[in-house]
Amino acid sequence: MSDEKKLNGAVSDEKKLNGAVSDEEKLNGTVSDEKKLNGAVSDEKKLNGTYKAAFMMLLAWPFAFLASLGRSETTVEPQCLWRRVVDIILKIIMRVMWFVGGFHWMTVKGRRALPAEAPILTLAPHSSYFDAIPVTMTMASIVMKAESKDIPLWGTLIKFIRPVFVSRSDQDSRKKTVEEIKRRAHSGGEWPQIMIFPEGTCTNRSCLITFKPGAFIPAVPVQPVVIRYPNKLDSITWTWQGPGAFEILWLTLCQLHNRFVVEFLPIYTPSEEEKKNPALYAINVRRVLAKALGVPITDYSFEDCQLAMAEGQLRLPVDTCLLEFSKLARRLGLKPRNTEKVLQDYVNRARKLEGQKLDLDDFAQFLDVPVSEMLRDMFSLFDEHEDNCMDIREYVIALSVICRPAKTLETMKLAFKMFEAEEDGAITEMELAVILKTALGVTHLSVSRLFTAIDPEDTGKITFENAGLSSGSCHVHHTESSLSSRKLRGTANKKTANGICPDFSPKDHDGTRDGLFKKHN
Repeated sequence: MSDEKKLNGAVSDEKKLNGAVSDEEKLNGTVSDEKKLNGAVSDEKKLNGTYKAAFMMLLAWPFAFLASLGRSETTVEPQCLWRRVVDIILKIIMRVMWFVGGFHWMTVKGRRALPAEAPILTLAPHSSYFDAIPVTMTMASIVMKAESKDIPLWGTLIKFIRPVFVSRSDQDSRKKTVEEIKRRAHSGGEWPQIMIFPEGTCTNRSCLITFKPGAFIPAVPVQPVVIRYPNKLDSITWTWQGPGAFEILWLTLCQLHNRFVVEFLPIYTPSEEEKKNPALYAINVRRVLAKALGVPITDYSFEDCQLAMAEGQLRLPVDTCLLEFSKLARRLGLKPRNTEKVLQDYVNRARKLEGQKLDLDDFAQFLDVPVSEMLRDMFSLFDEHEDNCMDIREYVIALSVICRPAKTLETMKLAFKMFEAEEDGAITEMELAVILKTALGVTHLSVSRLFTAIDPEDTGKITFENAGLSSGSCHVHHTESSLSSRKLRGTANKKTANGICPDFSPKDHDGTRDGLFKKHN
């Protein structure tokens, strides 16, 4: 009987255990259902936010359309009462649109200057399409590509704020844009203020890149404006790499609350020297903004980002010294407008030299520029053995890469033409190594496997045609292991500010050549 009771007790304990397991399963099921419910609620919030924001844009369209009817694009008419009312209505609609998108409270610091006091507002950092918030808050004009005005719905809203349009199809568009900005800036406050993001591209807000001079060419006072998104989770930043535009929007709408701060800094009035030198004006305004943001500055630019991210048969490594070369070329004014013509001229002149080495004075004479400290820095990039000599062909290859980053085959063709022998149009393995090292901006590169693959008969020479480059079937994949294991020489071996940009803040640099490294050992 005692054993039977024990057995019954064991069975009873097992039932309790099973009951506990059953309760745990129920609990897990409840938690799982709660997660599903939360996920559904989150998705519903995203969809609701998207629908509401779209509805507010639709609601704004007829008001923008009416206000734009019969309005001249070249002159400013006195704003009548009904247009002022429409302007207020549109600001309210846009504010509601941002509200339903999670931007419930927006902090505004400082005082916005009047158009007569500062015709141009320079905003930084530029990191997202959410930077349109201050545009909708002020209804200031902006600089936009001309194709934007033809976008249904959005184009009408854009035209309402009277932007300065830039046309990609017009070769003189950049000049016309600058002239239009100058015309409006010198109107004495008649035109709306122009809001410009002088960085020219989106960054991750960790530093300020080189400012484009367009906002500073008119030589009028500007008001620097700081933008901040002090959120715990950054779902705002939209840069060259990372989440796409739609994913950024989706994640931001998922946030319960998004913080936004805009700060209007004191008006910056240029000195006489700055009026004559827009680049200097831009540098000094950038320093003011960087100080207010508490971030470093870098001398790299939008074009350098394009160079680093260019899609081509040979992708540049992040630490390529071509970024340093590009910066120096831009400062020295060596980037040609008529790229093809200038490069062809350089190729012809380089061929005549037949590999003859140039010293600094010869280099300056070749480029038709005076000897300067910056030119010395550029020369040192190609001074392979530190014997004050360089091969001008390497300069031409590097210039071709930074001017045409996506046209790798064109650069290879140009390089082969400079190095090939007169009798058979072929190059050696050593010459191929020089070409590829220069095109990639690296220190060491083994091309033995590549050369062997192209030259299976072991002739010791290859041509552009038998390399398969003329048909686009490049053999670059044969060097994949060599490229991945190479030692690269970059523009910064210290901690970088945003992945590709070393810190060139004044507090850390005194004008010495700290950031300069050579391509060769």
